[in-house]
Amino acid sequence: MQKDVVQVSVKGVMPTANGCAVFLGNDEKTFVIYVDHSVGNAIQMTLNGIKKDRPLTHDLIGHILLGLGANLEHIVVNDMNEGTYFARILLRMENELGKKIIELDSRPSDSIVLALQQKRPIYVARKVYDAVEDMTEILERVLKQQASEGEGESGDDSTDK
Repeated sequence: MQKDVVQVSVKGVMPTANGCAVFLGNDEKTFVIYVDHSVGNAIQMTLNGIKKDRPLTHDLIGHILLGLGANLEHIVVNDMNEGTYFARILLRMENELGKKIIELDSRPSDSIVLALQQKRPIYVARKVYDAVEDMTEILERVLKQQASEGEGESGDDSTDK
């Protein structure tokens, strides 16, 4: 991949008052994209490998792509404007008529779900990556807090004598 993009992964999904915070990043930096509850839940379910009784919209899109013989190559969070992120989905189609690359405009949240379902790379444009605030410390603090809350619930009540 070219130097104008950076590969990232989903490092966490946290509920917020108005939706979910999706933490994307790598070893250098983590940043947040805020999404609505339904897509945040779809991302979390995909990360956890939860099978649904009925296909959700993202499952349907994946089935349509499969039926059409299109493969998701990767996604790119390619722009940001006043806190709103933009993304592109790159598809590769190959059939008896030849090969074709298709690039689609998408909300980052939807493209992230599809990339996770298809186990495909998530990239961020270098200009976006360089512009976002590093939220690594905040993510680490939240994860530590969640871990300590989990330990407190299963803690040992015995005392030393």
